[in-house]
Amino acid sequence: MAIEDNKVVGIEYTVKDASTGEVVDSNVGGAPLEFITGKNQIIPGLEKKIKEMSAGEEADILVKAEEAYGQKDENAVQKLPREQFEGIDLKKGMTLYGQGENGETVQVTVVDFDDKEVTIDFNHPLAGKDLMFNVKVVSERDATAEEVMTGQVQKDEHCDSGSCGCSH
Repeated sequence: MAIEDNKVVGIEYTVKDASTGEVVDSNVGGAPLEFITGKNQIIPGLEKKIKEMSAGEEADILVKAEEAYGQKDENAVQKLPREQFEGIDLKKGMTLYGQGENGETVQVTVVDFDDKEVTIDFNHPLAGKDLMFNVKVVSERDATAEEVMTGQVQKDEHCDSGSCGCSH
């Protein structure tokens, strides 16, 4: 039974770098990741496979780089003057957040630095990597009209028992 667009789906997942087996991220034991299908809120290769599942189902899903964070773009590695990083205790491999040309938040990785310049990489840290997800669909429901319009999952705000944050 396939999941259609405009559904709110909650998943529990562990994702590993497919080539090294290193765990990259996991929400197991925490709150499920909820997203609205058809809104490009998660990587395309993962959403495509989740839409083939149903609530309660668990699967291992291999997502190739092209359907995850894309291939690494060598043009996205740039050298910038050290002065632009004044007051930052730079370390190789650290993640910095800045503002892009259109005011959006951009994430960069410090590749290298010296007294004069800093080499940063605008690629997503998982660009160029195939990812292996272990996913369990823990919930599925129709998105409300407001959720479909805004693309934001609405949390249940009312609490009958007085303990907020409860899941129904």
